[in-house]
Amino acid sequence: MIALAFAVAGALGYGIGSIAQAAGARRSRDTLRALGHPLYLAGLACDLLAWFASLVALRTLPVYQVQAVLAGSLAVTVVAARLFLAARIRPRDAAAVVVTILALAVVAAAAGPQDEVRPSAALRWGLVASAAVLAGGGWLATRALRPAAAALAGLAYGGAALCARALPVPAHRDVLAIAGSLLAEPLTWALAVFGVTGTLLYAFALQYGQVGPVTAVLWITEVVVPSVVGVAVLHDTVRAGWAPAAVLAVLATTAAAVVLATAPATATATVESAE
Repeated sequence: MIALAFAVAGALGYGIGSIAQAAGARRSRDTLRALGHPLYLAGLACDLLAWFASLVALRTLPVYQVQAVLAGSLAVTVVAARLFLAARIRPRDAAAVVVTILALAVVAAAAGPQDEVRPSAALRWGLVASAAVLAGGGWLATRALRPAAAALAGLAYGGAALCARALPVPAHRDVLAIAGSLLAEPLTWALAVFGVTGTLLYAFALQYGQVGPVTAVLWITEVVVPSVVGVAVLHDTVRAGWAPAAVLAVLATTAAAVVLATAPATATATVESAE
């Protein structure tokens, strides 16, 4: 329950962070001033705290559960944009918010007890190689395959989630010893490469594509692909008899995220925070 609370906190942080950045951008005359606006900085801080919360959640929760909960951040963005930015909510958006809440409740109930991941050398270097290949593919996408940038960004964020789930935590009490162990761990570097690649590709995709489709593609790949890999490779488990419900709930959350990605409220928050 504590780990699930961290995942929910991550979703809240991402959703509120988008609104704070949008509000800061609205109150600034240009991009440079927006970056220094207290509200924009508060939004960035929310994003950072949300990311750390998701990493904590991934230590004990399955990837499919954490990713589905984080996708719920779009529902937070839509509701908060209506309250604080007076953004319009369509009936379909309201329905998608309700579906998100119900689906996430099912996902939370469906997760079974998770064993500690003991990454093999093959898993470690497989994720490192995947991070390198994805970074190279992202560079090519910025040159010749622009429509693929959003999907690659989603895969990169999903790869970061897989690395966080598999990353072994040192048992040392000494901070320097812990830092040294993490720096010597290939998964740490793979996580960093995945994270940077995803951030850059998502920003690039927003520059050359419409906010709604870009965000929808991002969440589809970020939720579905790592969830499948988590179950198949990291042995994430589902409570006995709950597998069909879990699959339907994850798909419902993803579908709701696609709808919410096209909501006027999401477009307002995403575009202005990107500016």
